[in-house]
Amino acid sequence: MIAVIKTGGKQYKVSPKDKLKVEKLEGEEGAKITFDEVLLVSSEDSKDIKIGEPLIEKAKVEAKILRQARAKKVMVVKHKAKKRYNVKRGHRQYFTEVEIEKIVA
Repeated sequence: MIAVIKTGGKQYKVSPKDKLKVEKLEGEEGAKITFDEVLLVSSEDSKDIKIGEPLIEKAKVEAKILRQARAKKVMVVKHKAKKRYNVKRGHRQYFTEVEIEKIVA
């Protein structure tokens, strides 16, 4: 079973036992979480496809939080030529790693 879910302003194609990193979600490690915004549900062979308009009613994806962490540092550099303007900053984005357990259509 395959589903497309929406969380954190992004869309993800998921199937059971997938691990993915999403924008930070509230919850402790090991806690269960449910994604209610399901846009598409399909069988493995694509014979049975349900497309939401925009969401599928009563469909949900259940997952388990594996860890809460921060991504690697991204360096941001601003420079203006001939103006002696140089700024260098780093940023580490928070994320939540989840494992998809089951898809309920």
